[in-house]
Amino acid sequence: MVQALATHPDRPGLVVAGLASGGVSISEDGGQTWETRATGLAEGAVDAIAIAAGNPDLLYAAVHGDGLWKSENAGGTWSLAMDRPWLEEAEHDLLTLASVDLETGMGGIWIYAGTEAGLTRVPDCFCRWQDVQPGNAMDALASGETPPAEFPLPKGEPVRALAAAPSAPGILYAALPSGLWMSADGGVVWSHLAEGSASAVAVHPGNADRLAAIMDGHLKLSRDGGANWVAIAAA
Repeated sequence: MVQALATHPDRPGLVVAGLASGGVSISEDGGQTWETRATGLAEGAVDAIAIAAGNPDLLYAAVHGDGLWKSENAGGTWSLAMDRPWLEEAEHDLLTLASVDLETGMGGIWIYAGTEAGLTRVPDCFCRWQDVQPGNAMDALASGETPPAEFPLPKGEPVRALAAAPSAPGILYAALPSGLWMSADGGVVWSHLAEGSASAVAVHPGNADRLAAIMDGHLKLSRDGGANWVAIAAA
């Protein structure tokens, strides 16, 4: 069974799938043929997948009960990037991943992750997981403190899915039990787009206002950034 899928706008035929049985399966031809690539990857279900925003050969996989793994050669080999985040006095599995092309202040970009305890992120130098906050990773390390986001996602809700907009890197969408949420500044300030239990969200690679989401078990589409929705089918 497929647990997660990821694509990349710079390589249209590439589809990366995380498998419940373990491992990652990759198609280079839009899903016509598949190859499992899991050398070095820990055993366990792959709950989430992301492809680096600026490099379609750089893959990230979240292994259930383990941590965040990366491959720098399109899945050929894998190595551990980061342990699971410590949130609310416990380690939490990563439910969803997004590579976000915003500078961290440490020479790289961000990996965002949703967990049962909320949203977290890590610079791609993998120094430490951080709450989303104003400023960048270097600011947080220099101050020794973590100022809170101004209007964060609801506390204690699982973040089931994340989608970053390639055409507007500061825009993020998040699917939560309370509905669909949007941030225009990398997760510091969030606004509530739609009511209903949301379990998945995707954004068009060339238009940040074109969305697809599963809410209350129905696939819905929006062409205006979530202001209006049309139900397509039951999921």
